[in-house]
Amino acid sequence: MRVLVVEDERVLADAIATGLRREAMAVDVAYDGAAALEKTGYIDYDVIVLDRDLPRVHGDEVARRLVAQRSASRIIMLTAAGDVDDKVEGLEIGADDYLAKPFVFMELVARVRALGRRSAPPLPPVLERAGIRLDPGKRQVTRDGAEIHLTKKEFAVLEELMRAEGAVVSQEDLLDKAWDENIDPFTNVVRVTMMTLRKKLGDPPVIETVPGVGYRL
Repeated sequence: MRVLVVEDERVLADAIATGLRREAMAVDVAYDGAAALEKTGYIDYDVIVLDRDLPRVHGDEVARRLVAQRSASRIIMLTAAGDVDDKVEGLEIGADDYLAKPFVFMELVARVRALGRRSAPPLPPVLERAGIRLDPGKRQVTRDGAEIHLTKKEFAVLEELMRAEGAVVSQEDLLDKAWDENIDPFTNVVRVTMMTLRKKLGDPPVIETVPGVGYRL
């Protein structure tokens, strides 16, 4: 899941981002409304955690513009204004959910996950290809009935390859889906992850490298 945290209190923003990353989400951060609009202009986020009282461009205006652009991103407003009237106003502006500060972090995680499920296109509950069975809900992978234990990044990469249904997936797409914008685009992290993933999946090899293009399962 790709998440954008928009919060001008930098310590809070970074803490939220760190916590969501520990929940296996790819998270970017914007510290003002203008930066948020810039990022949403070229990145399709599943969920946006949006503070209302933002500098440069107010959070309400960010929400209005995203709605006007027919953005598929789901918005959860996270703000100190927690009265019923404030919540109603935020939802009418375009928010999909509203959580007042102070909040319990695991409640935020649950709400972000719920919104992420609504923003994602319907997927089969279990993905199967080349003898590999991947269950996104249980975070479980088997090959020919034998369970394979993968790291979060290995699981995310394998899931993207299986979703592609035989199409080539570029390194850039894997970086975009399994990591976040802080990753160095020239890093070899995809190649290293692919190497360990292939080793764990065993023989015969099922992941093909298409030189200069990407990977295919």
